[in-house]
Amino acid sequence: MSSIATIAVSGMKAASTRLEVSASNVANARSTGALPDANGNVPTGAPMAYVPLELVQSDVAGGGTQATITKVSQGTSASYDPSAPFANEDGLVASPNIDLAQEMISQLLAKYSFAANAQVLKASDEMSRTVIDMKV
Repeated sequence: MSSIATIAVSGMKAASTRLEVSASNVANARSTGALPDANGNVPTGAPMAYVPLELVQSDVAGGGTQATITKVSQGTSASYDPSAPFANEDGLVASPNIDLAQEMISQLLAKYSFAANAQVLKASDEMSRTVIDMKV
């Protein structure tokens, strides 16, 4: 595979991973869990809140990109839900810090990035076919 195609495929893989990360965040946006205490401990048997994920994209030597999935550092915040069985004495639970508008933007970015890299792959294929036809 040519270096152009390799770079385009790495971009397509990164876009797919971006979409997976965003889909996971959207699917778990309403997941709550027990609020950790001052030491960061959750009561035994209580569920932990979903910690949102983010995609870190970096350059690869020689061309292309690499996508790494990490957890968001300030992934949860306290929210009021006294009806939750794991709520603390103040009625607080841990909720994931997910901005649905930002997730929509991330999904659109993944869509357009994938499409652009697919066009680069198509153009590379067409150029290779033209070169092969010229040699014959």
